Amino acid sequence: MRRVLVKGAGVAGLTVAHELAVRGASVTVVEIQSQIGGNASWLAGGMLAPWCEGESADEAVVTLGKVSADWWERALPGLVTRAGTLVVAHARDASELARFAARTRNCESVDEEAIAALEPDLAGRFRQGLFFAGEAHLDPRRALEALVDKLRAMGVVFLFEVGEMALSDFDQVIDCTGIARADDDLRGVRGEMLLLRTREVSLTRPVRLLHPRHPIYVVPRADHHFMVGSTMIESDHDGPITARSLMELLNAAYALHPAFGEAEIVETGVGVRPAHPDNLPMVKCWKDGTITVNGLYRHGFLLSPAMAEQAAGLLFNSSAGNSSAGLESKNEADRQWRSA
Repeated sequence: MRRVLVKGAGVAGLTVAHELAVRGASVTVVEIQSQIGGNASWLAGGMLAPWCEGESADEAVVTLGKVSADWWERALPGLVTRAGTLVVAHARDASELARFAARTRNCESVDEEAIAALEPDLAGRFRQGLFFAGEAHLDPRRALEALVDKLRAMGVVFLFEVGEMALSDFDQVIDCTGIARADDDLRGVRGEMLLLRTREVSLTRPVRLLHPRHPIYVVPRADHHFMVGSTMIESDHDGPITARSLMELLNAAYALHPAFGEAEIVETGVGVRPAHPDNLPMVKCWKDGTITVNGLYRHGFLLSPAMAEQAAGLLFNSSAGNSSAGLESKNEADRQWRSA
């Protein structure tokens, strides 16, 4: 039985641990934080929306992301909501909607009546939109907690508030520590979010409001909560949300529905997401034999299942066992596959 140490208990580390455990590995997960929730994954939107992401992302994101909803449903039955994604824009921003439609696929144009049928609380507010029926979403916090519970039941050991360990106790190390990983190829991309609560708005699915300067997404959560986000700032500063971003997110939420103006601000959050220069994730093997899964950028929940399967496959399919030369050789093929 392979003894594998997984560093990091964010979405990348947990999905990797799952793929290793189902293949029969003995897995230990170490996390420097005191509990689940101290990383960018806790602040994610949880949108499993490959076709919407294709508006600005590489085709590889769409291809890899198409398997995510099925993976999460198999791993955690009942936590995935398959209600699609609704994209809208005010009449003055119709050109943004046309541009979005031109850069994406697997959607249908919807008029004012269809928008009202999908989301009654948006009735009369938008004349045109796009509906991506094949997309899904989940609550990242519920998913992370449920995945930890499942992994523990499968025998995975979790050690919190742990920095370094004796690596000689393990056959393989897989590093999923994100921006904390010392890698000159990574950069930080700051994302900010709000958690609002109001009984005056009901939404069934994520709604993206397009705007030339401040596009946002609003994702419904349990108990009348809504996650609002969108910011992507080229910075690794993890300090509190700025006044500018707070005002922009609130103004955009108000533009989606005025009732958000009276919503309670339950929480604000900032997460620094790791990104490679091309904004694509990579499973990489290093000279010391360590495998890294990193660079998930803004696509953590969308792409982590595919990258976890790739990492586990790389480990278990390597005919060279733990030799770094064998792993490096396979990684060259994986790099070509990733960028194809």
